[in-house]
Amino acid sequence: MAKIYSKKALASKDLKPKKEVVSFLLNYSQALTIVKIDEKSFEIIAN
Repeated sequence: MAKIYSKKALASKDLKPKKEVVSFLLNYSQALTIVKIDEKSFEIIAN
């Protein structure tokens, strides 16, 4: 018979990201600019 996997939690709830990951994501989001022209949008990353 097939097991029911929905009853058991598959992921741990106390996940904590590394400082490097948080720093990378913050820097990326600050450098990202989205320009909308008519119905098109352009993503520009300013390094």
